[in-house]
Amino acid sequence: MVVLKKIKAATLMETLVATVLIVLVFMISTFLLNSLFNNTVRNNTDAVENHMSELMYLSRHGKISIPYEDELDDWYISIEREHTKIRVEASHKESRKTIYVERYE
Repeated sequence: MVVLKKIKAATLMETLVATVLIVLVFMISTFLLNSLFNNTVRNNTDAVENHMSELMYLSRHGKISIPYEDELDDWYISIEREHTKIRVEASHKESRKTIYVERYE
């Protein structure tokens, strides 16, 4: 039978310091993940890009007239014809970020 060695008990102060360190590590990692998630959501332009593709399709098939203006959430979208190309431009109202797509006819 194995003889168990007696382990010295940790003091209350050591336990509190270890607990505080663990809590700090979890807090820092939570703030980091929260920041990454917020940036991902804020910079996500998939919805407006899909809407721009839909408007491009509609304009190429004559379903909407050009020039055309539209709004989607906080985005201002415009379609213009320049000689032989169609330009779809979307501008965010708050961040002033601009996305544009050009297609030749």
